[in-house]
Amino acid sequence: MSTSDIWVVVLAGGVGSRFWPLSTPGRPKQLLPLVTDKPLLVDAVDRVASMVPGSQTLILTNASLVPAMAKVLPAVPHENLIAEPRPSGTGAALAWAAELIRARAGNEAVMISLHADWAVEDADGFRSTLRAAAVAAVRHESLLTVGVVPSRPDPGFGYIQPNGEVEPRLWRVARFIEKPDRARAETLWREGCLWNSGIFVWRVGDFLDEVRRHTPEIAPALAAHPSDAAAFFNAVKPVSVDVGVLERSARVMVMAGDFGWDDVGTWGSLRRVRAVDGARNATSGDVFAVASQGNVVHAEDGQVVLYGVSDLVVVVREGLVLITTVDRSTDLKTLIDALPAVLRDRP
Repeated sequence: MSTSDIWVVVLAGGVGSRFWPLSTPGRPKQLLPLVTDKPLLVDAVDRVASMVPGSQTLILTNASLVPAMAKVLPAVPHENLIAEPRPSGTGAALAWAAELIRARAGNEAVMISLHADWAVEDADGFRSTLRAAAVAAVRHESLLTVGVVPSRPDPGFGYIQPNGEVEPRLWRVARFIEKPDRARAETLWREGCLWNSGIFVWRVGDFLDEVRRHTPEIAPALAAHPSDAAAFFNAVKPVSVDVGVLERSARVMVMAGDFGWDDVGTWGSLRRVRAVDGARNATSGDVFAVASQGNVVHAEDGQVVLYGVSDLVVVVREGLVLITTVDRSTDLKTLIDALPAVLRDRP
């Protein structure tokens, strides 16, 4: 399969409130250097740049973020920065992207859908898996998702249960499983289930056929407004692609991928994806940690000294200091909702 057949779609909307106070509506997490010295979005695009040129890369985001994304992604044409008029779920976003690709490149074009907020340790292995998935999606005329081989029983991820091996590393999907509790995650891990990564690969014609067949929340709007984004997004009913398409289709397959994938979803996740010191402290900025273990510190300014503490999250930004625990950092929305507006809505 040649490069000219493949398009990449990067989902880059949202704010990422679990990275408050660093992440704000005007500077969401996908524009922050949380894993490397580049914004997460730039890392995501760079990771596949050797596979797909900027002219075949679409970024789906909020209208307010288009100028900032254009600045950090000079290789992506401005017309490929797609502003969603309103949040409508991944089903509508990916259907609109598929229709844009179909209009430009035809039904046979292969679409790879990724998210902007991932960490990937083995970039070569990641690209190799995407190429293999693209070939398999065409060969089997399937909607293919890449299921990540779990490194731990994590209740923070959804899971995919494979069933009926089609070829090595490729199965039909028995079912998708929402985020389980810890005990259920242990069981799913032992049973060989895969993490639901949100990596999708399909020919746009195959995907749009399944949308028309199975997704009444989206199909009428797409038929009525195939070239009017505002009208389309206003007409759809919000639904995720998992619920609206994949759980209803009989053409879904899963390919196993093992390339050091992780979701950068909370401050605590940075202990897994950033370089850490000998005491498992993940730090950025001017930080000194003494007799301290397993902390996450992000200091944009000033100096932070830790002494005799463990499993804390410390974030410093423009005179505002957040201190919580790694465990509680998964629930920052509760904190944000309780804050006065003068703190919560800082730009």
